[in-house]
Formats: sequence, structure tokens, C-alpha cells
Amino acid sequence: MNRADWNLWRDQVSAILRLEIRKNFLARRGLWIYLLAAAPAILLWAHALLNLRDGRKCDLGRDSLIFAAVFQFFYLRLAIFFGCVGVFMNLFRGEMIEKSLHYYLLAPVRREVLLAGKYLAGVMTTSIIFCTATALSLAAILVHPPRQVAEQYLFSGGGVGHMLAYTGTAALACVGYGGVFLAMGFLFRNPVIPAALVLLWESMNPFLPATLKKISVIFYLQSLCPLPVPAQGDFAFLAVLAEPTPAYLAVPGLLLLTAAGLFVAARQARKLEINYGAE
Repeated sequence: MNRADWNLWRDQVSAILRLEIRKNFLARRGLWIYLLAAAPAILLWAHALLNLRDGRKCDLGRDSLIFAAVFQFFYLRLAIFFGCVGVFMNLFRGEMIEKSLHYYLLAPVRREVLLAGKYLAGVMTTSIIFCTATALSLAAILVHPPRQVAEQYLFSGGGVGHMLAYTGTAALACVGYGGVFLAMGFLFRNPVIPAALVLLWESMNPFLPATLKKISVIFYLQSLCPLPVPAQGDFAFLAVLAEPTPAYLAVPGLLLLTAAGLFVAARQARKLEINYGAE
């Protein structure tokens, strides 16, 4: 690959990225993703404002644990998961349904370049939405304790590091699930089937042997969360305890899993043929 080709592909990816970001943010069919991301922030801010109005004292340590549970069980396992289903599985399949994908395929653009531009646009869209929602939710638990308590938590209790870890984990969740569901969008016409299969596999993660745990996105994301949330419920005794993976291994592991999904998607993109009558 010479420098001219590299510059051409970079410019093409940038052009596709700009077009796709505009479509992703303005798409009416994606309105539910904004509502899903905003739900915890709205509830936490309502709780904070009621506490401020009534002059109630709050336990910042307890609120931090509550947010850890909300982040792991709602954001990672539901909101970001289904948000990525809605965005990434429609990057190609949605344009087939709208009968607009052929405009891209008729352009002098390599399929891999088109895939890269669409994937990066999906990652940027979902990351901005869910990282912003995570930051707003974290801000809600810091606004109603006394100022001295909040500052002590942020600068002496590792709060700044926790905030960076949560927002970074949300972005990596978009990267990981994006790669998985982009590949699934090529392999399945109906998004319900792959979403249900992946959700079942991810939900079974606490009960899988240590080796199989590593073939899932949630395993690496949980390892990156600053506060662990133990398995609870009637079947918690079945959970297989595994040592959390250090960040310097969890991030490459997640990226490797993402690369596998993108590799499958790239192979399918090369064979992609338009037949709107079959959609």
C-alpha cells in the first residue's frame, strides 16, 4: 500500500464518517436510544433535586454503590447493548430496507473503507450518547452531598478515577458491542434473533467456566468497572468466580474480540450484493 492509497482511503473514511454521523444523530428511528440512555440520569437528578429541596442528608458511599449497580446492570447489559443493536445492525441492513445502499456501492470506494467509515460513525454516535449519559448520572450523585464531602470523594477517594473509568468503559462497550452487532447485521436479516442469542450468552457469563467467560464482551467490561457488584439472587451460588482481568489485559482482549467481529463483517461486505426485492 503506497502513501497515495492511504491518503485516499483516509479521505474516503472521513467523508463517510461525516455523512453517517449526521444520519445517525438525526434519525427518528434512533430517538428511543436517547430516551434509554437518559432514563437513569433523569431518575438520579430527580432524586438529587428532591434531596436538595427537602434538605436530606445523603450517603455518598451508598450512592456510589447504587450507581455501580445501575451502570453494570442497566447501562452495560441493557442500554448500551440494545443501543448498539439498533445502531450497528442497521448500518447496512437499514440502508437495504430504505433502498439507499446502492449509492455507496456504486461509488469508487472499497468495501472495507465503507465498512470502516460506517463502523467509526456508529462508535462515535453511541459513545457520545452513552458517555454523556454516564457523566450526567455521575454528576447527579455529586450534586446533593455537602461540597466538602464531594471534593474529598473526588480528589482523595478516587472519584475522578472512577468517573474516567465509567465513561471509558461505556465507550469501550460501544466499541465491543459495535463490532459484534455489525457482523451480526450481515449474518442475520432479523435483528431479534442475534440480539436474543448474544443477550443470552452475555447473561450466562457469571455462570460459565473461566475459559468461556473470555468469549464475551461483558467479561472485559466488568473487569474495567472500578467497583465490583457481586452476583445476587437465588442462583448466585452457581456463579463461577473468576479473577478480574487487569486493565492492561482487558482492553486488548476486548479489542481482539472486536477485531474478530470486524473481520467477519469485512468478509461479508466483500460478498455483499444488492437485491432489494429479497428484503
